[in-house]
Amino acid sequence: MIDMEAKKTIEAGKAILGIEFGSTRIKAVLIDEDNKPIAQGAFEWENQLVDGLWTYGIDLIWKGLQDCYIDLRRDVLQQYGCEIESLAAIGFSAMMHGYMAFNEKQEILVPFRTWRNTNTGKAAAELSKLFNYNIPLRWSISHLYQCILDGEKHVPSIKYLTTLAGYVHWQLTGQFVLGVGDASGMIPVDPATKTYDTEMVRKFDELIAPKGFPWKLLDILPKSLSAGENAGCLTPEGAKLLDVSGHLKAGVPLCPPEGDAGTGMVATNAVKQRTGNVSAGTSSFSMIVLEKPLSKPYEPIDLVTTPDGSLVAMVHCNNCTSDINAWVGLFKEYQQMLGVPVDMGEIYKKLFNKALEGDADCGGLMAYNYVSGEPVTGLAEGRPLFVRSATDKFNLANLMRAQLYGAIGVLKIGNDILLKEENVKVDRITGHGGYFKTAGAGQRVLAAALNSPISVMETAGEGGAWGIALLAGYLINNKGKSLADYLEEDVFAGNTGTSVVPSAEDVAGFERYIENYKKCLPIEQAAVECK
Repeated sequence: MIDMEAKKTIEAGKAILGIEFGSTRIKAVLIDEDNKPIAQGAFEWENQLVDGLWTYGIDLIWKGLQDCYIDLRRDVLQQYGCEIESLAAIGFSAMMHGYMAFNEKQEILVPFRTWRNTNTGKAAAELSKLFNYNIPLRWSISHLYQCILDGEKHVPSIKYLTTLAGYVHWQLTGQFVLGVGDASGMIPVDPATKTYDTEMVRKFDELIAPKGFPWKLLDILPKSLSAGENAGCLTPEGAKLLDVSGHLKAGVPLCPPEGDAGTGMVATNAVKQRTGNVSAGTSSFSMIVLEKPLSKPYEPIDLVTTPDGSLVAMVHCNNCTSDINAWVGLFKEYQQMLGVPVDMGEIYKKLFNKALEGDADCGGLMAYNYVSGEPVTGLAEGRPLFVRSATDKFNLANLMRAQLYGAIGVLKIGNDILLKEENVKVDRITGHGGYFKTAGAGQRVLAAALNSPISVMETAGEGGAWGIALLAGYLINNKGKSLADYLEEDVFAGNTGTSVVPSAEDVAGFERYIENYKKCLPIEQAAVECK
């Protein structure tokens, strides 16, 4: 039966669209006036390792966006029998950071370098010292300075430097802007001004002045905007780029483009101080909104901002569920070999639940999920690795539990600094992403890792595409409310989801596991050096 209210919303042009470019999927979510998803679209993609650097091709970015929108249109036609002719608002989000540099003709100068690359160690270390502020490897300023250190020929020709979300928004609206949360992953942002830190910009310009480039840093960076600010409208050319069928009309307002960290905070109602969220999928990161600055810089902790400019402590891990997926693929292959019908959702559910039957310390088994390098633990490259001794308790439950623990091991190491050394107080942590898809399993493991109750909302599976749709809705419906109040009152209406409290046994078991994990890191390093 057709949902007539949703159909009317779409036909009246009152639906709101959010699109997020994730690591393995581009996802579109269409929401109604009550912020509920009413249609979806998706496009699967993978990054490529080209000349030693992780990238996505420009042509694939646009094919992915267009095919994702085609999939959304198909869903709308199937469900409601109508076309999307107009929208109330649009928002774009993408994986944060990385490096997209363009010349004055808006031509990309080198292939898009994603957050996954770890070739910027020298630049990040020098900038961290210069700024007295932790500058991560994946931030745009690290990539830019590394290009300068390496003498890359394209640097003098840079006219525009942005992120993936900023690039897509720019091409569809003509506005070279960026949401403050995503901007804070280019070079640090001052929470008081909600734009790039003036003193750090000055220091960087002085540092590179002897090179004689024809630009200064602020000349090439997008303008930083807070949630709710006008970020332009869909141009006629942009409408054709997005909807190749030609049905979508121009003129739709767009919210500031944001990074996936910001949309994760929005999607979990975690933009207030003393709230936090953990996003766990292909990569993982935690975001804790701080009451005050940290006492000193920490290499594993990035300081970014919420989409409305509040200071956030972020622990970012390059790897999370990819190695779990590889192991599950083996079980799938085994089932196929036996001629047993394969239901991937059921395989994940059974294996995740089996993990909960394992020993609290995984029986001594150890898993490193390092498909790529992990800056938090000092690994420039990664090798997925499973380690056990002859005396460890090797069974299916412990194997899968070790995989679930290993997926968030680095996340725990970073958060132990915040929660144990800095005594950061958190009232609520909410999880979202594929790691939490099996009810209770990932939630219980993360609760043990952080020794904190973990909430998961029914909407957690909607992820960042829903989060950026909510920010697009905030642009046109905020009525002067702060972003935190808008989310609390208009979107979530007090809903905090279902919570899992850690058991003392699980907490103690994870502590034993993580101590062993840290002791065994030289094995992972040796694997990188030898294979």
